[in-house]
Amino acid sequence: MHFDLTDLRLFLAIAEAGSITAGAGRAGLALASASARVRGMEAQAGLPLLERSRRGVVPTPAGRALLHHARLVAGQVERMRGELGDYARGLKGHVRLLANTAAAAEFLPEPLARFLAANPNIDIDLDERPSPEVARAVAEGLAELGIAAGHADLSGLEARPFRDDRLVLVVPRDHALAGRGEVGFAEALGSDLIGLAGDTALGEHLDGHAARSGVRMRLRLRVRGLETACRMVAAGAGIAVVPAVTAGRFAATGALAMLRLADPWAERRLLLVTRRGAALPSHARRLVEHLVGG
Repeated sequence: MHFDLTDLRLFLAIAEAGSITAGAGRAGLALASASARVRGMEAQAGLPLLERSRRGVVPTPAGRALLHHARLVAGQVERMRGELGDYARGLKGHVRLLANTAAAAEFLPEPLARFLAANPNIDIDLDERPSPEVARAVAEGLAELGIAAGHADLSGLEARPFRDDRLVLVVPRDHALAGRGEVGFAEALGSDLIGLAGDTALGEHLDGHAARSGVRMRLRLRVRGLETACRMVAAGAGIAVVPAVTAGRFAATGALAMLRLADPWAERRLLLVTRRGAALPSHARRLVEHLVGG
């Protein structure tokens, strides 16, 4: 078998995206070219590497074996790039970083901007995922680094403190709950809600807690951005659950009221996680040091 680096990177991208079309886009290939490469890989292997369905693709048992080796090769290439980056002008290192909503929207933009400005030969692929999925992906080698809440299963991972994060309820100033200092999430579900899109990490997290509470969510609208949710609340469209750091900016102007959520899960410690025992490329180690250093 003669799989080149482009083949392996493409197969990794397809497996991560769950789609040949999306994987081709991530790998920078046209769909026709990507499909031809996948067919060529399967022809060389002598059996299917992907199981295809209307919902996308997943690796077959043979594909999972290939995926394991593709990750090893890709990791070794990244380590080589990191080691050579100090010597070869223009050779780019690449770090894949997964993070939950609060980290991606509130805590990472400024540190990542400073890091990229100081390290022009390092690129970062930032992807928002729910904390359990972040932890699982890092443990499986799909990303070098992750930012996840402490409630996730951190088995097989090394965790470093990153930030403290609290989820709060924001309500219009004239709302019946506005005078309360604290409220439980189940009680808040009795009001009209501005929710986050179900495919966002925080949206999925809150949908799960609502389902476990047994109370039906009265959703007026789903939005993608935390600040958009706060603006809708300030305009009187409903109430929302957002990180305290986001809510604080709006509450300080008097645009809305901010209440503590009494539920234990609302208090979260965000952790920077890496795979235990993994030899990170030098550029990934540099990013770890930058993020945990402030």
